[in-house]
Amino acid sequence: MGALKGYRVLDLSRVLAGPWCGQILADLGAEVIKIERPSVGDDTRAWGPPFMKKEDGSDSSEASYYQSTNRNKLSVAVNIATEEGQEIVRALATECDVLIENYKAGSLEKYGLDYKSLSEINPQLVYCSITGFGHTGPRAEEPGYDFIIQGMGGLMSITGEKDGVPGAGPQKVGVAVADVMTGLYSTIAIQAALISRQSTGRGQHCDMALLDVQVAALGNQSQNYLSTSESPGRQGNAHVNIVPYQVFTANDMDFIIACGNDSQFVALCNAIGKPELPSDPKFTKNADRVRNREAIVQILANHFLTDTADNWVSRIHAVKVPVGVINDIGRALNEPQVLARNMLINLPHKQNPGFQMVGSPIKLSHTPVQHLSPAPRLGEHTNRVLKAALGMNEARLAELTAQGVIEQFVDG
Repeated sequence: MGALKGYRVLDLSRVLAGPWCGQILADLGAEVIKIERPSVGDDTRAWGPPFMKKEDGSDSSEASYYQSTNRNKLSVAVNIATEEGQEIVRALATECDVLIENYKAGSLEKYGLDYKSLSEINPQLVYCSITGFGHTGPRAEEPGYDFIIQGMGGLMSITGEKDGVPGAGPQKVGVAVADVMTGLYSTIAIQAALISRQSTGRGQHCDMALLDVQVAALGNQSQNYLSTSESPGRQGNAHVNIVPYQVFTANDMDFIIACGNDSQFVALCNAIGKPELPSDPKFTKNADRVRNREAIVQILANHFLTDTADNWVSRIHAVKVPVGVINDIGRALNEPQVLARNMLINLPHKQNPGFQMVGSPIKLSHTPVQHLSPAPRLGEHTNRVLKAALGMNEARLAELTAQGVIEQFVDG
């Protein structure tokens, strides 16, 4: 019994932010019906290589990108450009608690699938729209993409090496974080709306925008600007407000120190054989070290070149100052702590019984997350869902299939 068992979600979204939200809800026990275009499906089905491997080691047609965001869902292939397809989605919406969509603002009005239209036939519906810029404002009707949002939202201006250093320049993050964070915020908004519905009896519209989320997620950096009227710059792997909190180079490889307070700085200096540093008034307090960043970092950088990263990490770890190596993704996924927390799961696929993926990080004591099924094949559940939710018989399903309104996956 998942925490959201009994809730039904209609997921009309594609690519990442919306599907990420839908996958979280599905992991938590909601029944998530993914509406996809016949013959094509979610755009990310074709976003490869890499593709999931079949049991014989050859490539399947299922892109790894698609697999990462659609676990535990049911796929229903419906052509919403047809009147019959629109009617199917409307009918399903009356049987659902939540609808997620990420079409451009206003696009679904012509189909009668916008919030206003659907809330009239199902006042309890929680309708979550995910767009680049939201449903209001001068850019509301423009498409929004994570890369553009990372740039517009200020994230790239603080990501990358600082000016004057080789390789300097703005950088996007290696994961589409604006999309992922919007999926997370959308999940929170949906759950809040469902709780509100318990007392009001009505659903509501959740208007979620990637740009809003990216700006909100600037955290201390945006507040630094509001306090000083100066835009923070790029610091590479250093922290703008804490020193030392960055990557250092040993005589063999790089490692990270995240020294979060003055007592940790004292412990760090004792552990590495530089006990005199905290007594220097230029370095005693964090504010002193921030003001004298270049001096203290240079002293530490020169010192760390005298030994190996493993030795430094071992000595620093022993005094409980946060420290660690820099893993690639393969090593990260095989960290003993990651494995002990069951973050790698086996989720057999019909084409690959040994299929693995990263599981949900949500750990609930009484309603644990369940990983029940891998991302569905296109139209895998069309007939099943339309029979169960709308009571369609075989003759009607065959008629709609012949008309190209729906599509049912056929194995082989």
